[in-house]
Amino acid sequence: MANQGRGGAGDPGRRPTKAEKKDQARRDREQIHQRMAGRRRQRTIGIVLVAAAVMVALVVFLVLPKDSTPTTTASSPSDLLAQAADAQKAAGCDTVTNVGFYDGVSDPKAPDYTDQAHIGAGSGFATMPALSTYPSIPPASGPHSPSPLPAGVYDSSPDLSQVIHSLEHGGAVVWYSPSAPVDVVDRITAFYSQPTSAEAAGQDRVIVAPYDYPDQGAEGSLPQGVQMALVSWHDVQTCAQPSLPVALDFTSQYSTPIQGGAPILGRTYLGEAPEPGAQM
Repeated sequence: MANQGRGGAGDPGRRPTKAEKKDQARRDREQIHQRMAGRRRQRTIGIVLVAAAVMVALVVFLVLPKDSTPTTTASSPSDLLAQAADAQKAAGCDTVTNVGFYDGVSDPKAPDYTDQAHIGAGSGFATMPALSTYPSIPPASGPHSPSPLPAGVYDSSPDLSQVIHSLEHGGAVVWYSPSAPVDVVDRITAFYSQPTSAEAAGQDRVIVAPYDYPDQGAEGSLPQGVQMALVSWHDVQTCAQPSLPVALDFTSQYSTPIQGGAPILGRTYLGEAPEPGAQM
């Protein structure tokens, strides 16, 4: 349906105004949020079913003779990736969602394109805009600091505007809720804390941190029912529970090595960062 504005209804040649573009972007954000909320409801049902299956399996384990050797939890990248498909179901994860451009403007040459805007004098953003204006929570693009955040494991929530710049350079983020199970979070942070000389799994292009920004209102916490959010430029995957196999499956495909480096774990890059491989 054609836009109706001051240019007259039904005018296919009329360019939408900036206000109309912002209104459309707002509607697009609401649709994305509604879709993600629907997925979270479906995921909750799935978790209940999985919990019931676990109870049945536990009963069987307690009743039947213990004649098998228990398996250990693998930690090598190849073993973790082999576990990823089952781990996504167990952790109640959505599929990866492309959340689109900030303000809905995708043409870098458009005068109101702000998806890669740097916060500061002359940019139109003296400070970081409210999180509610970003297409997703956590943000996956949009106005950000001129300086990226180095890869690494952070004990406290880092500067969000710097994180977004790192996404622009092809980095990925593993966000976790402060209420997530400590033992699982510890496993994730321990893996990504390894030096690349010990285990080259792309951890030098990944940020791991708690998502906790109480001064930002509801948008300063992960959505209800989400304990882990995986983010790259424009792409977001959320999970009801944290999971190292799921995190590695995402970061090895949606982050890029430093320019000239080998593909991360030999995998194909699926992201769309505008400056892939730039320094974080």
